[in-house]
Amino acid sequence: MARITGSWLSGPNEADPGEPGPGDYPGELLGLPKTGAGSLVSLLRRIVALFVDWFIAMGIAAIIARGGSINTLTLLVWFVIGIVTVTLFGFTPGQFFLRLRVIRVDAEATVGFVRALARQVLLLFVVPALFTDSDGRGMHDRATGTALVRSR
Repeated sequence: MARITGSWLSGPNEADPGEPGPGDYPGELLGLPKTGAGSLVSLLRRIVALFVDWFIAMGIAAIIARGGSINTLTLLVWFVIGIVTVTLFGFTPGQFFLRLRVIRVDAEATVGFVRALARQVLLLFVVPALFTDSDGRGMHDRATGTALVRSR
């Protein structure tokens, strides 16, 4: 009788016929194009956009605090900017400058307040953004059903 179960020595099993395997490029399983507008962005571009947003928040916090401590205020301003701008426009200022956009992967609709809020709360912890799936989406995007794509 042949052994049905493999061992760790036999390597990874092939995907079940009902389960999709990994795509040829990031975003293929989500129905996104390989390159150009609508394609998933790299981790480097995401990080640069985050730094741009952070520096904008630092500037606004410095104006509000007028020489006082701006550490906690910077985080609060960054948090609010992220929620408001993604809800209204689909991108933060840093994402706009780098030509990125947050989209929903489950429907052709705007991200909305609840998803923007959940996404921003998860980004506060930083760690979800560092863990990515096979498409390169951060855990915060996967949990909220969103993706960061090129806008043009």
